[in-house]
Amino acid sequence: MRESMQHLERSESTLGLLASIWHHLSRRRRIQFAMLSIVMIVSAAAELLSLGAVLPFLALLSEPDVLLQRADVQDLVSLIGLTRPNQLLLFATLIFASTAVFAGCIRLLNVWLNGRLVAAVGSDLGHDAYKKTLYQPYEVHIRRNSSEVITSISTQVDLAVSALNASLQLITASIIATALIVGLLLIDAQVALATTIVFGCAYMVLAFVARRELRSNGHKIEETSAKQLKALQEGLGAIRDVLLDGTQDAYLKSYGYADRPRRQFQAKNVFIASFPRYAFEALCMVSIAILGFLLVLQRGSGASVIPLLGSLALGAQRLLPALQQIYSGWAVLKSCSAAMATVLEMLSLPLPLRAAKANTIQLQNKLIFRNVDFRYHPNQNYILHDLNLEIKSGESIGFIGSTGSGKSTTLDLIMGLLKPTSGSILVDGVDLYDSACPQLLYDWRASIAHVPQSIYLVDSSIAENIAFGVPKHLVNLERVRKAAEQAQISSFIESCEYGYDTVVGEQGIRLSGGQRQRIGIARALYKQASILIFDEATSALDNRTERLLIESLSKLKEQMTIIMIAHRLTTVENCDRLIHLEEGKITDEGPPSKVLQT
Repeated sequence: MRESMQHLERSESTLGLLASIWHHLSRRRRIQFAMLSIVMIVSAAAELLSLGAVLPFLALLSEPDVLLQRADVQDLVSLIGLTRPNQLLLFATLIFASTAVFAGCIRLLNVWLNGRLVAAVGSDLGHDAYKKTLYQPYEVHIRRNSSEVITSISTQVDLAVSALNASLQLITASIIATALIVGLLLIDAQVALATTIVFGCAYMVLAFVARRELRSNGHKIEETSAKQLKALQEGLGAIRDVLLDGTQDAYLKSYGYADRPRRQFQAKNVFIASFPRYAFEALCMVSIAILGFLLVLQRGSGASVIPLLGSLALGAQRLLPALQQIYSGWAVLKSCSAAMATVLEMLSLPLPLRAAKANTIQLQNKLIFRNVDFRYHPNQNYILHDLNLEIKSGESIGFIGSTGSGKSTTLDLIMGLLKPTSGSILVDGVDLYDSACPQLLYDWRASIAHVPQSIYLVDSSIAENIAFGVPKHLVNLERVRKAAEQAQISSFIESCEYGYDTVVGEQGIRLSGGQRQRIGIARALYKQASILIFDEATSALDNRTERLLIESLSKLKEQMTIIMIAHRLTTVENCDRLIHLEEGKITDEGPPSKVLQT
């Protein structure tokens, strides 16, 4: 994934990455962006209006009598009914203050709308990225590193949203800067043009020098974020072994090796984005002082220079932050280009065709493997070779064999999680991957309940873990109790202080291994599926509990087909048929009494 992401970033400019993200936005969000652009234009117009109001205001403050002698001013005074200079000064003050307040309110509205829209877009992108990830085929998931996926969905989406926010700020600042430059040109074209060229060129030079380091730092931040999360997952996920072995320092070092560089790279990007502001502010003040000195020498009167100098100073005071926002927005876009490429990689994943709702089906006749071969990658060896087998409806089948013989892979193929490299899997005579019946695969998966060797438990109540994936208000407690009884765990649950509302802790840390496995078995039984698959699901149970469980399951044989893998032969000795796998091939099959004797 990382290689393809880097290729995507190399093949597209920052503008191209933004355009690609634009194509993933909904029509509603695009309309909202269009409406926001109108607010940006209004904000620029308000800035221009407030800048235009400052010149007459300062002129009235410095030379009110001279200004009142002008014919255009006398016409305005008579039009609005003012008779004294103080009245005109009060009117100009109110106009100037009103335009300044209006411009400030529009800017605040723009910032608020920017934040709201970026938050909504971020939620959309995060949801879509997670959706595209969850719906990928199983073979895609087993090739991925979970820490990289989690980092991409959480951290990288946030960085991509920061890039979108920066792009909106850049656009807003560009529109406002253009309006301010127009206003300054109208006040004094020569001075405004020279100032714009000097500061504009300075920012362009900085952007040219900094662009590679910003992009490089963005890549390094992404890599170190994934390493940091990996260190957290490994250290906390194996906390018992960490405590026993005393390896806390090793995980702390792994975390530190990733965390410190990540923060340093972030600090570098923040510095690169912000340092021109402080350098150019000082330069701007020096320029205004020099300009004032030269204007007084040229025009010979400080009073006549003050309105012009004040207008230019106010314009520069507003233009400089706008230019800084343009530069810092560009810097954020460059530093987040790697994150945008990662998010685009996730958003561009194909979404497999799926039914709106899968319906469970009953295996009426039999499941057939016909000449099935399987390998995980074209460059790897085959796990299964020319596998042919039949599983009849209502049978209990046990798979046995040494480690690496292909048992778990066979179960994944039976469950429809993996697709055969060659050959076919038939459910009641219909190919599970027949393009004419795409619904069959999803209905087949919905009909299977799987109990793995390692049970995943969420940090919630026992009832919610048994009814896994079902909203709390829809949990059928009667079914929960029945499933717990069949899984030989009901007596333990009912002995707990809070019964089925007992919280199990993260990954079921407050339970023993056998209790976690029995809750996993109860979860499968709660599903009331027609096919029940056990993958070493009783390995943590004592012999007595396992025997009681097998007896309980034997009563369900008429209702479901049971398939199990076990290294402990007592687990499968009551199956109808055993299949012995070695090196991906069936070496023996038949009744347990026959297969276990060979």
